[in-house]
Amino acid sequence: MIRPIVLYGSPILRQKAIAINRESDYLPELIQDLWDTMYNAEGVGLAAPQIGVSRQIFVIDARALQPPEEPPFKGVFINPRILQRASIWTTHEEGCLSIPGIREEIARPENIEIEYYDENFQLQRSTFSGIVARIIQHEYDHLIGRLFVDYLSPLKRQLLRKRLRSVSNGKVEAHYPTTYV
Repeated sequence: MIRPIVLYGSPILRQKAIAINRESDYLPELIQDLWDTMYNAEGVGLAAPQIGVSRQIFVIDARALQPPEEPPFKGVFINPRILQRASIWTTHEEGCLSIPGIREEIARPENIEIEYYDENFQLQRSTFSGIVARIIQHEYDHLIGRLFVDYLSPLKRQLLRKRLRSVSNGKVEAHYPTTYV
């Protein structure tokens, strides 16, 4: 089911999400709702808080942004924990389905090591790099109440203040190009 995407200014986007229990009977439906909503919005990642659900889960499908030489990546991340971040950082333009119309250059670690449960609740431990690592970090931030605009300088945030207020007041029509993280 396609759910409405929660926009900037909603308190749920600033809360730490709750861990998911292995016996959660809503999990298959929630995963499908995340996929349906993300694809409908033409996104490459979506976290549960973005659809109003305070649970530690996100989905990503990086294929639209991955270089052709990389193997395509699509996955479900439940109760993730970033274990290690690379010391080398790269900058890339990011946007967010919850903050439509705003895109900014954000610096993030190039590589990460992460532990998570997959859609079958099997524990995984993987290292990701490049655009996949960036998308994972962006979505992971949603689970801890952080948004990509938090990485901007105070001056840059001040310059965006009016546009951010427009989003939180519902005055921005949400159009979601495929390149949004």
